[in-house]
Amino acid sequence: MAISLQLLFLPITFLLMTSLIRFSQAAGIATYWGQTTAEGSLVDTCRKGTYDYVNIAFLINYGGGQTPQLNIAGHSLNSSEIETCQGLGIKVFLSLGGAANLSSSDDAQQVASYIWNEFLGGNESDSRPLGNAVLDGVDFHIQAGKADYLADLVQALSKYNTPERKLVYLSAAPQCFIPDYFVYLLDAAIKTGLFDYVWVEFFDNPPCEYTPGNTSPLFDSWDSGASYPGINTLFLGVPADPAVSPSGGYIPPQVLIDEVLPFVQNYSSYGGVMVWDHAHDLNYSETIRPYVSKSQIQYYAAI
Repeated sequence: MAISLQLLFLPITFLLMTSLIRFSQAAGIATYWGQTTAEGSLVDTCRKGTYDYVNIAFLINYGGGQTPQLNIAGHSLNSSEIETCQGLGIKVFLSLGGAANLSSSDDAQQVASYIWNEFLGGNESDSRPLGNAVLDGVDFHIQAGKADYLADLVQALSKYNTPERKLVYLSAAPQCFIPDYFVYLLDAAIKTGLFDYVWVEFFDNPPCEYTPGNTSPLFDSWDSGASYPGINTLFLGVPADPAVSPSGGYIPPQVLIDEVLPFVQNYSSYGGVMVWDHAHDLNYSETIRPYVSKSQIQYYAAI
């Protein structure tokens, strides 16, 4: 009888282990690099060993007849660094920042074509700013300007994908889900349903952020975000240091591990954590990594 019970529990245990491992593999950590010279190189960021997604910040001055500019705060960056990061299994995105200023649907198409040929898989440019490296996708970290035609830009970029291959991943970084300007700015774009990842900034926004001893505003906002039309995979955006978020929202790592992650991980749309930003991430991502990333070995050990 004991042998029969052991044989019965073995496949059950295996299934539990498999489901937990698959769950952990679905989660990752994202960050932003490029706005502080002292933060080190992109390769240093990737070799930190805690990130699954790195957003190069920022491409500005796009649309409306402007000349796009890659503003990475004096950093030098070449194709070999990007390829090294990708070789480590990290997806590297180009983040659109600054003010959105698209003037028409045609303008959105032209910006999409520019990004495709200058940074992604296009081959119609001989002046690619980052050399021959092909970035994995485009991030929308837009917190000013006009919402007009951003959905057109998202749709134009997504059309470079094929049924056989994903060529352009798309992500967005709105502020947390209350009726504020920044949510409306990206609202139509998010509702296209074309963003692979949405890393929401749950900080610098008191109505929907964590305060010491009170997780309710954060949890209520996360719950709203999880059912927000168009969101496929939702990340919890947190500041790496209190100095990053003068209006609040910093979550101490142990609070994140003990209280916040157990709540957000109950949602099927949970995708991981976005840590803002690499320059201020001294050990935050290292501390939380075992609990949110796709290498959560302790889940296996707990069975």
